[in-house]
Amino acid sequence: MSVSTQSFTIETQGSADVVDITPQVAQALEQSGFKNGIATVFISGSTGGITTLEFEPGLRRDLPEIMDKLIPSGQRYHHDDTWHDGNGHAHLRSSLVGTSFTAPFVSGKLTLGTWQQIVFLDFDNRPRRREILVQLMGE
Repeated sequence: MSVSTQSFTIETQGSADVVDITPQVAQALEQSGFKNGIATVFISGSTGGITTLEFEPGLRRDLPEIMDKLIPSGQRYHHDDTWHDGNGHAHLRSSLVGTSFTAPFVSGKLTLGTWQQIVFLDFDNRPRRREILVQLMGE
């Protein structure tokens, strides 16, 4: 089994921005030439998350709303007392969602469901430039 590691950069708006990164991950898979294996998508940062959802307008509004109910952005967090950057909520949300996602691929295609896209969630309180790593193990 071989390993291919690639990365790509995206610009985000922050504040629970939801970005569909499925095309970039599929392109990394295509460029690898692998047919079967697993793909791991990873963000090296502690204020973003990677998961799957149906990338449609309703869910893109629902997700930030539910995150603000679970981990409100207007609360006082000890992180903010330490760093005074106002993004303690972003770190907690990232921890809840996770910073990576792994899926198998078969015959050179990701095995995602019809309405399932890989998304990056930017929980930070400002726009960011994010580098996303795709590591593929396969043959």
